[in-house]
Amino acid sequence: MSAQTSYRFGLPSGMAGGIVDLAPYAIDTFINEEENEVMLFGIGIVAGTKAGTQIKKPSATATAFEGITTNNLTTEYNLDGKVRILKKAPVGVMRYGRIHARVATGVTPAYGEPVYIVKSGDEAGYVTNASTGNIAVKGRFMGGVDATNGVAEVELFNQAQS
Repeated sequence: MSAQTSYRFGLPSGMAGGIVDLAPYAIDTFINEEENEVMLFGIGIVAGTKAGTQIKKPSATATAFEGITTNNLTTEYNLDGKVRILKKAPVGVMRYGRIHARVATGVTPAYGEPVYIVKSGDEAGYVTNASTGNIAVKGRFMGGVDATNGVAEVELFNQAQS
């Protein structure tokens, strides 16, 4: 018989795409333009082919940030434990509010630092505090990265273009 011999006293910050708290927020629904299992929760996305209706992951030429994908806890996982967001599936996108976002490798944000979205590579859509070559976001980091799950709390302000 086995017994639990150690206890964790700290809880992870949250899951990628999870809502942080009950502060006001807005979530709009868009259609995923990416192929099956490419879109992830907790990443910044840009307008797809039909702006206002479709979304996709950022690319080197992307400039218009739409929001961060939310995890509504109703999406299937495949047998490898990966999220199965299918092409043409509806996806919630937080436009303003507080959300747990995936953080690019090696990034160590601090409270109040500005947020940017990585435009290309394997971590396209992840948040960073580096402005060079990335998409500017109206928002700020609410603290550092949770090492357990690689997310940080991000506060998004209204993303509407002025």
